[in-house]
Amino acid sequence: MNENTKRKNDFRKTVTVVLFLLPAILLFFGLLVTPIVTSVFHSFFDYKGLSADSGNMKFVGFDNYIQLFTNDLYGFGTALKNAFILAALSVFIQLPLSLGLALMLGKGIKGERFYLSVYFMPVLISAVVIGSLWTKIYDPKHGVLLYLLTLIGKQDWKPVGGWLGNEKTALIAVFIPTVWQYVGYHMLLMYAGVKGVSPELREAAMLDGATDGQVDWYVVIPSIKGIIKVSIIFAITGSLKSYDLIKVFAGDAYNCSYRVPSLMLVRYVLNDQGGIGSAIAVMMIAMCFAIAIIINQAFKERNPYGTKELKQQS
Repeated sequence: MNENTKRKNDFRKTVTVVLFLLPAILLFFGLLVTPIVTSVFHSFFDYKGLSADSGNMKFVGFDNYIQLFTNDLYGFGTALKNAFILAALSVFIQLPLSLGLALMLGKGIKGERFYLSVYFMPVLISAVVIGSLWTKIYDPKHGVLLYLLTLIGKQDWKPVGGWLGNEKTALIAVFIPTVWQYVGYHMLLMYAGVKGVSPELREAAMLDGATDGQVDWYVVIPSIKGIIKVSIIFAITGSLKSYDLIKVFAGDAYNCSYRVPSLMLVRYVLNDQGGIGSAIAVMMIAMCFAIAIIINQAFKERNPYGTKELKQQS
């Protein structure tokens, strides 16, 4: 094969690869990159509503970001605090529950498929439907929760304004159905990892005298560390972006417990403060990317001997 023929073949291969990748590249830039760049651009301006055009846009630089963190009227600090509380609850309550279920079902108990379907079913239900369902459970007059408390003589536990109307209980009341909805999602991810652990590893640990708990802790969990990392990223970024379920619970109310970044974004855009809304969107994107990078670094495999020692050994 001469040089010209080889170059033609390489060119054809390159064109073929580009043509196959082009639809995905266009979707990537159209649905991800372009909206992010547009939001960053709009965050430096003050304009009204959803329409950003040169006629009603006033350049303000970083003033929108400064206002978010210095002006208490915007309440962005409270929104961030609520979002991080939800994220912490997800990581330290929701994910351990998911991991426990995955470890239990991964041992091949009787009715394994049935339990998988039951736990995963809430993931398939719309957040609006779940919000409506739990609104009826939390109803301060005729709700299921009040009925159960009445049965045990603890009806006085009902807070003033109800569980969704009281600022001290509203955030926890939001988190409980979130756990119920997504614990099955994370469980399924971890379950797939648990089932992928080599049976030989389990058997070797058992032959060495390890108990079931020790096998899970020292063999199974380290083997699915990558999946746990993904679940943590999803749980935290999902909490920072939470909107639909909180919107159903909050309705038109806007007390401190219902302030989360995504709800504030929509609120300010609809109230003719598009620049502030764009700034919140940019902050949410930046936080999600930063958290993903931090968690990746935290789970990164580190060489205990250092780079220099490896080079010397090689």
